[in-house]
Amino acid sequence: MIVKPRRIAMLSVHTSPLELPGTGDAGGMNVYIVELSKQLAALGTEVEIFTRATGGYLPPQVELSPGVLVQHVTAGPYEGLSKEDLPGQLCAFTSGVLRTEAFHDPGYYDLIHSHYWLSGQVGWLAKERWGVPLVHSMHTLAKVKNDALAEGDTPEPTARLIGEDQVVRAADRLIANTAQEAEQLIRLYDAPDEQVTVVHPGVSLDRFAPGDRRAARAALDLPADAPLLLFAGRIQPLKAPDVLLHTAAELLRRDPARYADLVVAIVGGPSGSGKATPHHLTRLAKRLGVAGHVRFVPPVDQDRLADYFRAADVVVVPSYNESFGLVAIEAQACGTPVVAAAVGGLGTAVRHGESGLLVNGHDPADYATACARLLENPAARARMGERARLHAAQFGWGETARRTLEVYDEARALTGPHAPAIRAA
Repeated sequence: MIVKPRRIAMLSVHTSPLELPGTGDAGGMNVYIVELSKQLAALGTEVEIFTRATGGYLPPQVELSPGVLVQHVTAGPYEGLSKEDLPGQLCAFTSGVLRTEAFHDPGYYDLIHSHYWLSGQVGWLAKERWGVPLVHSMHTLAKVKNDALAEGDTPEPTARLIGEDQVVRAADRLIANTAQEAEQLIRLYDAPDEQVTVVHPGVSLDRFAPGDRRAARAALDLPADAPLLLFAGRIQPLKAPDVLLHTAAELLRRDPARYADLVVAIVGGPSGSGKATPHHLTRLAKRLGVAGHVRFVPPVDQDRLADYFRAADVVVVPSYNESFGLVAIEAQACGTPVVAAAVGGLGTAVRHGESGLLVNGHDPADYATACARLLENPAARARMGERARLHAAQFGWGETARRTLEVYDEARALTGPHAPAIRAA
């Protein structure tokens, strides 16, 4: 029997759960926080998500769903700050979090769950001030990212490396997305084994489900029978959308007749504060001679994204690093096989040879071979798509929430009794 916290403070400093994933700094972590919070609320634990206000028009509080409240904290100017600028605003953000709690009776929050190292820094201070446990999810690790930089990418700064070490020391429990991430926390950050628990992220199985492929293509104004490769995510070197463009060029070079009507859809927007643009991809597509095959699509909502997954023949995830790879699991839930880089959590998200294909390295020739293996054999692609759906079905958000509550219970046991709380049957 576990004891559920009555109310938790969820910290997401640099990206709001209300933002559309796929642009700026919004991505898989946004989806993770939204879906986990909804499931926790459904299980009886209220969630208040603290995030930095990025506009004066935003109300101080927004109800995301029953039992889930988003608190907008003013910390620095609303616009023009990149994620790299935010360490200088942590004091202001922390003040806003502590001030909110001060309006309530002591013990208002039973636990803090912080996401990404910036939030962990705030959680560290709040934990000491409130006398409650801190659970932290890294989502990405600077030491791992710096070991696998894409060409032209910027190494993570020393401040983050130090900050992550500090959060590891401060947290009562660390949640890792995969066994590989748990091993990295233990090996690279000296986290004690008993401090780290693996809880896989989930997928919304109602939203991301198989559907009629032709209907999805018609709704998206895509050719009914053309081979279709899809990339979904932020436009940044880490995600490697350029590898997909080179892959398309290689497929056309190998068999121009077969791939004469090839379509490559890239769904997403520029990463960061909006100063970056995807123009380098449009220029690359022209240089490679594939511009006529490529469609650049701005970020879309989750329902529309599911249509793109259903429409695609293959979803390509060529990232240099992924702590899990929600795009990969969402695509598979829709019955679409994935070709992905054999890095990070993608080895867990994709079952090689069954639900998709994993590629070692980032050579476009290898990606072209893997994509051709699926594009040129519809029967094999259909079988893999069915196995992909079954594989993804193991990753529902309800199970993620239940496992997370177990971690909360362990963390609370370390810091003594907290009352009142909800006893789970």
